[in-house]
Amino acid sequence: MKINIEDLLRDNIKKIVPYSTARDEYKGAKVDIFLDANENPFDTSLNRYPDPHQIKLKEKISEIQGIPKENIFLGNGSDEVIDLIIRAFCRPGIDKIMIHPPTYGMYQVAAQTNDNDVIKVNLTNNFRLNVDEILSHANENLKVFFVCSPNNPTGNTFDVKDIERILSGLNSIVVIDEAYINFSDKASWTKRLNEFPNLIVMQTLSKAWGLAGIRLGMGFASERIVEVLSRIKLPYNLNVLTQQTALNALNNIEIYEQNLAILKSERNKLVSEFSEIPAIQKVFPSDGNYLLCKFKDANKTYNYLMNKGIIVRNRSNQLHCENCLRITTGTPEENIVLVKYLREMNLEIGN
Repeated sequence: MKINIEDLLRDNIKKIVPYSTARDEYKGAKVDIFLDANENPFDTSLNRYPDPHQIKLKEKISEIQGIPKENIFLGNGSDEVIDLIIRAFCRPGIDKIMIHPPTYGMYQVAAQTNDNDVIKVNLTNNFRLNVDEILSHANENLKVFFVCSPNNPTGNTFDVKDIERILSGLNSIVVIDEAYINFSDKASWTKRLNEFPNLIVMQTLSKAWGLAGIRLGMGFASERIVEVLSRIKLPYNLNVLTQQTALNALNNIEIYEQNLAILKSERNKLVSEFSEIPAIQKVFPSDGNYLLCKFKDANKTYNYLMNKGIIVRNRSNQLHCENCLRITTGTPEENIVLVKYLREMNLEIGN
């Protein structure tokens, strides 16, 4: 199927003239005195507006990812990227998005905020995409399909062939949310942007990079899609502290690599430990930094751990996740405490 991005974009979005910041109106000249943006002139280190185009940060991400900076969009967390994608392509009250429950909840919230209906094509019992049913919904009003891979909360990465069929078979934007891809040994879809004009890949610095507090999400897509998202974003969507903190982390990649190796090792160790705990009936395979575990009684276990000062995520109310808790991989010390309490739980509450 030949896909034309222009046909998918909202007409009013194509016509929008982006807000021009004061920093957009001069090019290249050496400047000693800034009197253009009504900023406070006294140096507090934060008295100037941030770079609205995040040039240095994009250059560093481009270097690490091997992706041209023209194919990179940066948002205030991946949630901003999700919101902008929906607003760029989905006409309120007319167009639809599609999701695959169980999955990340913000796709639906962002769609409903924009007054877009949500088509739900449930994962199979073994957490696979139902490709035939997904493709059966292809029509002119389905504009965006969100694929979370590795999936939250199930932890699995979806089959490459399944996603290829979807990318080729839907005349829609397909967003692959790779928030947890760093914890996986599977290849990122960023390497295949040139093959699929309707592909957007999202990643984040919140998880493997340990920077959830700065809220920095990344979108990788064609130059045209990046240009559109950049046109409709808020002018200074990434503040000075976010940009500088991200640059500092990206320039110290050895710390990231060290922590990532520890987390992957600890996740695998937890799988082994959990297999010996009677209260845990099943540990699902995970490519994320978390494990979805089926308990004999998830609610009782959740409350027990909470009383011990440990908070996990109860996912029992999600499809195919009855009696399941999602447990994030902690530090080695935290994981020792977690396993200790889970082993003791049978004696204390008879679970």
